[in-house]
Amino acid sequence: MVSVAIGGILAVLAVICFVIAGFITKRIKSNSYTNKKLSSGRIAAVIFGLIFVIALVIVPSSIHTVEAGSIAVVKQLGRAIDTRSSGMYFDLWFIREYVVYDITVQQEDVRTAAYSKDAQQMDIEMVVQYQIQPEHAIDIINNYGSLENLSSRIQAVSIEKAKTVLSSKSAMNIIETRDTVSPTIEETIKNAISGDYYVNITTVVVTNIDFSDAFENTVEEKMIAEQQKLKAEYEKDKAIIEAQKELEVAKLEAEAIVATAEGNADAKLAISQAEAEAIRLKSVEIARMLGFKINEKAGEGDTVVYTIDFEGKTDKEIAVISDYLKYVEYLSAWDGKLPTTYVTDSGASMILPSPETAAQSASN
Repeated sequence: MVSVAIGGILAVLAVICFVIAGFITKRIKSNSYTNKKLSSGRIAAVIFGLIFVIALVIVPSSIHTVEAGSIAVVKQLGRAIDTRSSGMYFDLWFIREYVVYDITVQQEDVRTAAYSKDAQQMDIEMVVQYQIQPEHAIDIINNYGSLENLSSRIQAVSIEKAKTVLSSKSAMNIIETRDTVSPTIEETIKNAISGDYYVNITTVVVTNIDFSDAFENTVEEKMIAEQQKLKAEYEKDKAIIEAQKELEVAKLEAEAIVATAEGNADAKLAISQAEAEAIRLKSVEIARMLGFKINEKAGEGDTVVYTIDFEGKTDKEIAVISDYLKYVEYLSAWDGKLPTTYVTDSGASMILPSPETAAQSASN
């Protein structure tokens, strides 16, 4: 490469010398001073002196060096005609101009404001890295002029596409799927900055998404509320499990009492009715523990009617109370009469003797 450049320099100098020597010789012959018999040595000294001065002006400015990692576009009289890779070249400076482009990876630090789908403002920061395509250096200079203009265009497109992606998501969705936001923006920018820009997008990374302080405080409060809700649900499930355990214990105790009184029909009936009353009261107690609303009112005679309100309760909670009441119906059916407990979709009602009546029955 260097030998080619030196050869070009020598060839140009030879042409310049030939032209200047011919010009000076012609002028000397036609000048009135020719009669003074100037020596050929003096003529040669003048010619080479002029050549030396011209060479000092032309040659240094016509030597062009293209560094590694760069490419030069050669413009001849304003028109891009060729490219030069790294090396040293000789082109007359007053005829040809070298415009050098960096072909290493370029990085743009982009900062802008954006809005989410639900109109939450955010400040985003991202890094866009790209590399120009050397084979399209002439297209770049013809369409953009300089790398600065191309860089500005890439930044503008990157900001526009990032805003488009973020505006399609709610603020909470952006927070919850932050890991997938950056790859989505990268893919969108790569698709947008296609062949017309003559660059290869290597990396797009969203380094920061900053919402307003008010919104971040709201998110924090929501997370705290969700944790408290999970804790409450856990406590509720735990209470249901405990209630189910107590129901099983009550069933076993009732079965044991019935088995003990197996030989006496009257005892069976009395025990089953007493156990039914006990389980009714237990169901009311469990319902209160699980947060059911219990309504009380006086019934016929000395009875008290308890109503359990199922409104707003989950199927799991209702199932616990229903198990109690179904068992009560089973025990109450022993006397051949309809049970005094009624279960509907909206609640459950039962008729129990008042404490005074129960005490009088016990004394008799």
